[in-house]
Amino acid sequence: MEDDVHAGSGPLIVCGIAGSLRRDSYNRALVRAARELAPGPMEVRIFDRVGDIPLFNQDVEAEGDPPAVQALKEAIREADALLIATPEYNHGVSGVLKNCIDWASRPPRDAALEGKPVAVFGASPGITGTARAQTQLRESLSSIGALVLPQPQVLVYRAREKFDEELELTHERTRERVGRLLGELAAWTRRLAG
Repeated sequence: MEDDVHAGSGPLIVCGIAGSLRRDSYNRALVRAARELAPGPMEVRIFDRVGDIPLFNQDVEAEGDPPAVQALKEAIREADALLIATPEYNHGVSGVLKNCIDWASRPPRDAALEGKPVAVFGASPGITGTARAQTQLRESLSSIGALVLPQPQVLVYRAREKFDEELELTHERTRERVGRLLGELAAWTRRLAG
């Protein structure tokens, strides 16, 4: 990968979102690891207010976006790309993450996610590594005009073996895969920017 990941004058800004509310979430730890592993000049800015976002309600939207929703949309709009770590609940995307996507998909044709390059990854204690949740998330994002990076897929399975007690990503092969994902996201973002 080239050292210059951004065609502009500053760093490539990536908004990192974890679709979990749990303090000791592997997916929150995965986004923190991505911030550490980001190639220069890439900056991963973590949006950590997903728990403040109310359930999507068009009546509430009609009165104006709540502050946490405004912050979410602003964080996405200010970023060159988006990085989403999804847990898998009952073979699907978490409700909190789907809620974020629903808010960020509004208003139609002028949504923060419209035309935004996005990379998806996820961690799970199970053996499927969030494969089903990632498939659902990719479909939802594509349906609203986000530009989802097709490869590589990073499925962190048996996550408790990949993180230490402080939730630092210590598994070298997984660290390499996350680094590769970030490199491909940078290249994808450059390509889409023309």
